[in-house]
Amino acid sequence: MTETYLRLRKKLDGPLPAPVWPEGIRPVAFDAVDPRLLHALLDEAFPGGLIAPFERWYGNLTTDTEFDAALCVPALTADGQVAGFVQCWTSGFVKDLAVSPSYRGRGLGAALMLHAFALFAARDAPHVDLKVQLAEAPARRLYARLGMVEA
Repeated sequence: MTETYLRLRKKLDGPLPAPVWPEGIRPVAFDAVDPRLLHALLDEAFPGGLIAPFERWYGNLTTDTEFDAALCVPALTADGQVAGFVQCWTSGFVKDLAVSPSYRGRGLGAALMLHAFALFAARDAPHVDLKVQLAEAPARRLYARLGMVEA
């Protein structure tokens, strides 16, 4: 069965709100986190074998021509747990957004997306795109609140 996806877009043609990070959570550099922890979060967020095994995932990620570590942003708790992760491509595309179930509902997904928007705006990108499953109503509501519309 093929999933139905929507392609959404956020135009970066005006001022963007600053991310509001949940208390005790902060963004860190991609290389500050064991990539196995990021892979585990993605695997938890996208179950059913949607994420390749670690070696293939990491190899594909870091050798992709659109990979830039600055556009792959983990969010850590004060004690070093991975609470969320946004993985973007240099083409202005959000590949994956994942928030650990225990940190959902606190605004972390919005903070990660606003952080990604700011990274792209600083690169003079005209917009940011992503794909979301039509059935993923919570994700679609988040993206709509952030001003994303069908592309």
